Amino acid sequence: MLHQDICERARLARDPRFDGQFYIGVTSTGIYCRPVCPAVSPKRANVRYFPTAAAAAEAGFRPCLRCRPECAPGTPAWNGTSTTVRRGLGLIAAGALDEGGVERLAERLGVTSRHLRRLFTQHLGASPLAVAHTQRLHFAKRLIDDTQLPMGHIAVAAGYGSVRRFNDAFRKTYGRSPRELRKTARANCAQAADASGALLTLRLPYREPFDWSAMLAFFGPRATPGVECVAGDTYRRVLSLDGCHAVLEVAPANKPGFLALTLRGMPTERLFEVIQRTREVLDLDAPVADIAATLGRDPELGARLAALPGIRVPGAWSGFELAVRAILGQQVSVRGATTLAGRVVARYGEPLALAPGIPSGGLTHAFPTPERLRGARFRRLGLTESRAETIRRVAAGVLAGDLRFDAGQDPDALCRALRAIRGIGDWTAQYVAMRALKHPDAWPAADLGLLKALDPSRRLRPAELTERALQWRPWRAYAAMLLWNALPGSGG
Repeated sequence: MLHQDICERARLARDPRFDGQFYIGVTSTGIYCRPVCPAVSPKRANVRYFPTAAAAAEAGFRPCLRCRPECAPGTPAWNGTSTTVRRGLGLIAAGALDEGGVERLAERLGVTSRHLRRLFTQHLGASPLAVAHTQRLHFAKRLIDDTQLPMGHIAVAAGYGSVRRFNDAFRKTYGRSPRELRKTARANCAQAADASGALLTLRLPYREPFDWSAMLAFFGPRATPGVECVAGDTYRRVLSLDGCHAVLEVAPANKPGFLALTLRGMPTERLFEVIQRTREVLDLDAPVADIAATLGRDPELGARLAALPGIRVPGAWSGFELAVRAILGQQVSVRGATTLAGRVVARYGEPLALAPGIPSGGLTHAFPTPERLRGARFRRLGLTESRAETIRRVAAGVLAGDLRFDAGQDPDALCRALRAIRGIGDWTAQYVAMRALKHPDAWPAADLGLLKALDPSRRLRPAELTERALQWRPWRAYAAMLLWNALPGSGG
């Protein structure tokens, strides 16, 4: 629920901490703005507050062309919402409503479509369809303003069935065509290197504070050779999209509050999905104020937060890949697990195939598919037979449909399914839920690093640590990251 007094103070102060946390509808102009909009502040009597951009749009307001609501950090998917809504938002971002409408989305979430609409209206102020429409419209507006992609490509990327529908949506919302909006756009935030989409760079806004160096420090030692790497202040990664390969690159942008995302060889129709996934993996929309308020009540964690205020939980590009990596990391060091992962990729991975002229950045392979690993022998790779068999069981579970890592999966259900596989315990299951499903309250209580981090003089028992961690809910995954940071080399 929005607190009107807090929103009013944040609006008048143009407080950047609240950017993306709520939107301001101005009844005298019919537009909605971000709290940081530089325009003259309207009178309080002419202001309405909305929890999401979709809620403001559904109330009849149109986006401000000056503060560009589409450039705000994302509304935290779990901030004040039910678990069902959080999972639903993840599926919508992955294009679930393009496949079967609200009824199919509700079925995947295990509720009725009526109940799902009620939950979305209660927590987000808008229906699932309105949320999806606003997301797509904002995404298209950013591509119009920030790139030189042709309008037909943007229409496809944003999920519009035709250029005509694309044009109609913009005329209805902005009162102008996409081409008119491009002509009047201010200086680009970033530019596409070519109009074909073979090379595309966009800026990704994040919620501050954000510690990019800490993110690289996590990804660097865990980067699977050939598939991903960290070089200087840049993270690079191969993506496999239904047999098509692309290279993703993230580095600091030339403007504070943004990262620069460069995509090479990315199919236009997958742009929205990949960009949304990148935001999740890098945890750009974490509700840092809420996390700090909860974890800061513990004196030990409060001190760690003061030193690392921009802590995030790194996600995973593939739940299957992360599960394999977690199995490889059982009872070995991070460096040892990375070496094993590189050997698996070299033998079973897909050789990187990019269109001529697209640089690979030194990367060579996409991670092996479940089909490749289901019958893999793993001989002479330094892997025990029991661990090799566990990987084969996970691959078979994915192919049989018994294991799903999509955003709609319930974290508890995934943990139960993983623990049912011989060779996987609660630590692995919770670690996968933490990173693959971005479950903010996942808690790998048996992790040796966590057990030692709070009291280096002795190792706590898992039950002791779990008891103390109750006060950290629902942000125990972030507490785990803070504790792991004190012991470099721990944490999967």
